[in-house]
Amino acid sequence: MSTQIAGTRVAVVGTGTMAEAVLAGALASGLEPADVVATARREARGAELARTYGVATTTDNAAAVADARVVLVGVKPKDVAAVLDEIGPALPADAVVVSVAVGLPLSLYARHLPDGQPVVRTMPNTPAQVGAGVTAVVPGPTTAEPDVALVEALLAGTGQTLRITEKEIDAFGALAGSGPAYVFYVVDAMAEAGVLMGLTREVARSLAVQTVLGSGRLLAETGEHPAILREKVSSPGGTTIQALKRLDDGGVRAAFLTALEAARDRSAELGRELG
Repeated sequence: MSTQIAGTRVAVVGTGTMAEAVLAGALASGLEPADVVATARREARGAELARTYGVATTTDNAAAVADARVVLVGVKPKDVAAVLDEIGPALPADAVVVSVAVGLPLSLYARHLPDGQPVVRTMPNTPAQVGAGVTAVVPGPTTAEPDVALVEALLAGTGQTLRITEKEIDAFGALAGSGPAYVFYVVDAMAEAGVLMGLTREVARSLAVQTVLGSGRLLAETGEHPAILREKVSSPGGTTIQALKRLDDGGVRAAFLTALEAARDRSAELGRELG
């Protein structure tokens, strides 16, 4: 539990999937439900959040942020500018606005918020929903170190945080933001191969999931380079080396490179369109 976030008033404006993951993580890190107000367009959604997390809810965005220390903006990217215009006049001067919207640069927040308002741009990935994510943290130019540290403390329950510069965020998104989808793709391919070889779908899926989970844990806990661990599994002339050769023959490594470059380039394109 973090004592740093105790008593911090937090407003969650628009509780989409990633904003909800951050909310759940912050509560797991020690934020009290009584210190949170979440907004939702629909009263039914607000009631669901209240039941699940014990937080106050409202449909009034401006009222929600009036006494907040941290304001998490979790609406869809296309709605962010309008929401910032709505809440800007009600924001306390020291409130830190935290973005989880994909593709929106800090400059957009500066245009739609009062001068000098502290802003932190973040990019969580979906494993944040189970406390195993990694979140990029990009402080705005007017954001002081204590404000950034407070945001990182709130994010701690979602997994790791990593401070980067804004020019690095498209690459981060291509690797870590989209990365879970690549892993799910590989798991699905491995499971399908298992079915083709005669395993039941349930067994094949279980084996693929646990293999990826265990391999990730081994990488994290040993700290060894993945190439070294790969070599330890690949006996000369053995089964694994033959499988890896087929992957290389199929251009899998090169395909990953071009795939991540495509994701990075699309992220940059979206930033230009939305920003």
